Amino acid sequence: MASNASTDLYFRWPEAEFSMDLNLLALPEGYFERTRPAMDKAFAAMNELEGGAIANPDEKRMVGHYWLRDSSLAPDEGIREEIETTRRLVTEFAKDVHRGKVAGEGGPFTDLLVIGIGGSALGPQFVAQALGRPGEDRMAVHFFDNTDPDGMDTTLAHLRGRFDRTLVVVISKSGGTPETRNGMLEARHAFLGEGVDFARHALAVTGEGSQLDKVAESEGWLVRFPMFDWVGGRTSETAAVGLLPAALQGIDTDGLLAGAARMDALTRTAQIEHNPAALLALAWHHCTEGKGAKDMVILPYKDRLGLLSKYLQQLIMESLGKERDLDGNIVHQGIAVYGNKGSTDQHAYVQQLREGVPNFFATFIAVLKDREGASVDVEDGVTSGDYLHAFLLGTRAALAEKDRRSLTLTIGEVTPESVGMLIALYERAVGLYASLVNINAYHQPGVEAGKKAAAAFLGMQADLLAHLREHADDARTAVELASALGLKGKEGTVHALLEHIAANPSKGVRMDRGTNRAEDTFRHAGT
Repeated sequence: MASNASTDLYFRWPEAEFSMDLNLLALPEGYFERTRPAMDKAFAAMNELEGGAIANPDEKRMVGHYWLRDSSLAPDEGIREEIETTRRLVTEFAKDVHRGKVAGEGGPFTDLLVIGIGGSALGPQFVAQALGRPGEDRMAVHFFDNTDPDGMDTTLAHLRGRFDRTLVVVISKSGGTPETRNGMLEARHAFLGEGVDFARHALAVTGEGSQLDKVAESEGWLVRFPMFDWVGGRTSETAAVGLLPAALQGIDTDGLLAGAARMDALTRTAQIEHNPAALLALAWHHCTEGKGAKDMVILPYKDRLGLLSKYLQQLIMESLGKERDLDGNIVHQGIAVYGNKGSTDQHAYVQQLREGVPNFFATFIAVLKDREGASVDVEDGVTSGDYLHAFLLGTRAALAEKDRRSLTLTIGEVTPESVGMLIALYERAVGLYASLVNINAYHQPGVEAGKKAAAAFLGMQADLLAHLREHADDARTAVELASALGLKGKEGTVHALLEHIAANPSKGVRMDRGTNRAEDTFRHAGT
């Protein structure tokens, strides 16, 4: 149960080894009382969400990531069975892999390649780094989290010679996400290059009947796990998306789920002072004036939590960055999120945080336990962990001296339970804050707009290549090509597409640079 003195905004939940200090936020007196009506509406909206209401009218679907941690809350028996069956199958499959019952062409699996994008990659990456134990993990984990060829080559270089003992998890709800599809095709090509049957080493986490589901079924992949329609990618870490890679790595997924369920329980109370997610959402609302007036800086003082800021950047910015509110008004909502781990931040951007533009508020995350076992003294009576904690306190104090606001979250140690709690805390805070500012946290039209634009540019590229082939050895400028293809006003885009094509010789396009961009010419060298 949380507790605080009348003038002390320090809240503690001993049963969860978790505390929150809001004393350096300069919250106005009576703030919680004044915001209670708005929070009551937010609590009601959250209750409806957990009860199975249609939370995303754009897609006519529910949003139920909270049910993943407590299936008894699911709105119907079918969903409850889906959750429990998937959890059981994930656990059983991981055990079969660890026992060698499911193995690769070269023997028991030693490595795991996870292919995803956005939340389908950041969640597993964050958990893998936070809870992995190099040298002790059941499998070494690697990621494709972009469609960057050089990045994929770098990852594949670590796996060459072991493809026959590498298990590949491909994650995509629709199965048509270009970045994930490209990663799957690149991995397949690499496996075939070493004579390894990709299908015998691959499994899918995807929506039933999706493009990926059909490919996996037709090619005879090892197994397919469901990606539920009512779980978004950025809130999918406690679904098969996150549980499967974690279980294969050897992480205690039961502990992760238990920690998330514990935080869910703490954040269901309608008493603001006892609800950590409500306190966090109200802190954000105060610091940003409810309209994103300041950025959120995440500063975890623990190497294992180094990816937390990127994970939260995805969760918060995709959820809260919206043009319109629920009433259709243009509001341009959102909170920009960035961060770095302490005490690396001492030598990076704290100088600006303390003395530069005061356009942020900081969240410090402290971990009480330094390491397993005893620490050596680096000075008389002082350990490296003492230094780390002192740096956190020092940075916090240095910011406060300059009227830079901050709050501090403290956990006992980095465990599956505490990581699950952090994930659930921020998921709930995002939902409550969205209600406070009257937006839908569970759709992402901006992401879809970017994908559609990319497809249009690829179509333009195909037209340019066809035109250049048809007029082989005829050198033309971007302006001339734009005119020939009816792309007036898009000369800059035409140049950007052709400049990239020419830098990669496989398409046979050559670029001859002029004195400026307008004079650059492009031609197809022919076959």
